[in-house]
Amino acid sequence: MRLLKLVAVLLDYPADGLWEHADELRAAVAEPGLSSARRASLLQFLDGLLAADPMAAQERWLDLFDRGRAMSLLLFEHIHGESRDRGQAMVDLLSTYRRHGFELSARQLPDYLPVVLEYLSLRPAEEVRDWLSHVAHILELLAARAQERRSDYAALLEVLVEVAAGHVDVELLRRRVASEERDDTPEAMDRVWEEEAVRFGVEAPGEDCSPPGRSWSGAKRTEPTVMP
Repeated sequence: MRLLKLVAVLLDYPADGLWEHADELRAAVAEPGLSSARRASLLQFLDGLLAADPMAAQERWLDLFDRGRAMSLLLFEHIHGESRDRGQAMVDLLSTYRRHGFELSARQLPDYLPVVLEYLSLRPAEEVRDWLSHVAHILELLAARAQERRSDYAALLEVLVEVAAGHVDVELLRRRVASEERDDTPEAMDRVWEEEAVRFGVEAPGEDCSPPGRSWSGAKRTEPTVMP
């Protein structure tokens, strides 16, 4: 599914190499399964991203997805939190990937949404719908929270909601999260630091300080590509 590959690339941390693939990205927006309105919103997002300074785009991504847990793109964080069940779920997901010949790099986490989407882009449509239907409630919350935060990334998340659920009710989604307390404010993040011990391990940042598990592509490719 070309659309999922495109969303995976755009939803991922905007590495410097992304700007070198502007023509490929714009061509991929011409996905035949998209409505004209959805295609226009994706193109608007893409144009805004490509027009931005890379460092500014990266900071914007970090502000949205790496401040607090409410907008985390690690799916199991929304399902299992920090429970031990999360570890087993990771193992099971990795096993599923490997059975179908999809290998991750050492720095990637299997439940990172762009990785999941890249895997699904290689799978049959029926399997895609089944997988996304199981995480539709998470996608809806992410889309609604992005809307509440007036983020352009809401357009990408709404595409996923539409694929998973068949439609998007923007106002309903926003009402669901309107009363939530933000967890990305300095005060909220200070409380998290006070409550949690410092931990080191497989999720520690790399030497280049890029976000853990968020390398360019879900598979073992060293150069970014839009289409498999």
